[in-house]
Amino acid sequence: MTSLSTAHRRDLLPYAVGAWALGYGALRLFWTVTGPPDFPPLGVDLVVFHGWPAVALCVAAGLVAVALARARRWRPALAVAGWAVCAALVAACALLLLDVVGLLILQPFAPSTAGAVAGRLGALTGAVLLHLALLAHRRRFRGDCAGCGRTGPVTGRPVEVPGWARIAAWVAVAGCLVRLAAQVAVGFDDVPLAQGASMVAFEVGFLLAGVLLPLALVHSWGRVWPVWVPLLAGRRVPRLLLLVPAAVFSVGLVGYFGVSLGQLAVQTATGTFDGEGRYPPAFFWTAELGYWVWGWGLGLAALDHHLRTRRRCPRCGR
Repeated sequence: MTSLSTAHRRDLLPYAVGAWALGYGALRLFWTVTGPPDFPPLGVDLVVFHGWPAVALCVAAGLVAVALARARRWRPALAVAGWAVCAALVAACALLLLDVVGLLILQPFAPSTAGAVAGRLGALTGAVLLHLALLAHRRRFRGDCAGCGRTGPVTGRPVEVPGWARIAAWVAVAGCLVRLAAQVAVGFDDVPLAQGASMVAFEVGFLLAGVLLPLALVHSWGRVWPVWVPLLAGRRVPRLLLLVPAAVFSVGLVGYFGVSLGQLAVQTATGTFDGEGRYPPAFFWTAELGYWVWGWGLGLAALDHHLRTRRRCPRCGR
């Protein structure tokens, strides 16, 4: 009964994507035709894809949803196209990273107006729904189990962390430290949050997300609280306590700094780089690459942690 219910929910995902594409696409079309609201200081809520390109993304997502609903076999080209649309939607709402960081340190950044955040959350919602629909498509036609869609032999849950996951975690730490080293090289005088509680919160969060979190994902103390943690020693660490922040920041770092690196490459190639006169181009290349690598490493380490700690399927035992 549970597997049938799960399968039924998966069948509904393409329709959820279609409903999102229709509603959000209509809003983007209305704004494009009549003129969008003013979202200071940038004037737009999305980046890279705004105006007609944003409408086109909604149309593309809707077409993928229709194809997924009609599919009767695994269609790899459709999956590739769908995940490309997901990536574009994530890139469009890349400024959500600043929204999240500003919320955590209780000092919202300039682009984080309520309307702009809502517009970006709308794009992210579409990306998440489409990603889930594509996963359901893959599990339905490529999975070995009708209940969970997982593949591979039924064996014991691997306890050892694979080498690639450990490497990814340390790559994330290295990216964080490279970013920090770049700032040390140019000094902290022009840092926007140079003083106050917001700066302290940012620094603590920076080190937690850049050092402690990636290493916790691949070490035993990320699954069971170590003996030096009062009251919790020996208890299991809730998996979502690590996976949620890891997922949020890995996607945010890869998306935001992927867009930023693309813009930096164009500016460098065309000689239009400004940097506001504060730092040389080498600083931006080093810092943004550090952030981007950090995001990829954190995401891969989180993926391994998810695979090792997820619940077994009651139907197949995987």
